[in-house]
Amino acid sequence: MTDEDESADLPPSKSARKRAAHAAQDLGEALMALKDPELEALGLPERLRDAIALARTITSRAGGARQRQYIGKLMRDLDPGPIEAALAARKENASREAQSFKRIEAWRERLVAEGEAALDALVALHPQLDRAEWSGRLAAVQRERTAPGDTAGPAYRELFRALRTLFNPSAGRVA
Repeated sequence: MTDEDESADLPPSKSARKRAAHAAQDLGEALMALKDPELEALGLPERLRDAIALARTITSRAGGARQRQYIGKLMRDLDPGPIEAALAARKENASREAQSFKRIEAWRERLVAEGEAALDALVALHPQLDRAEWSGRLAAVQRERTAPGDTAGPAYRELFRALRTLFNPSAGRVA
């Protein structure tokens, strides 16, 4: 009999159990941060959903800590794999949306700063664009920029919406 065979028969060490308990509690805290529809989509047991809902309402620091520990205890009875996968997918989706937003914002700033030169680059990327329509949008933004107050007005926001629809056609649709 080897050391590996003997260690397979032994229960997990106290340190291993503590690590697992902390991991379950951390996963429970991540669940607490989700919005209600996202939480419902995970199909968690009712007891756990109720504990999470209660934890969100507790304002006492000590009471909140006890409730988080209780959630961690409930989490130990569940398979963390599907929950972790759902949270990872959510995080990846949020990251993709942030990247898309930054790209659109960068194009808007470039169009405002460079004008027609940036519009030429945009048309080169998307030949289907109606150049006259986009020139009109840019002119409206420039008029807003020269007006007193130099605020981001409706034309500036409309330019963003048009770019969002251009780069992500599904974002422009109403569900």
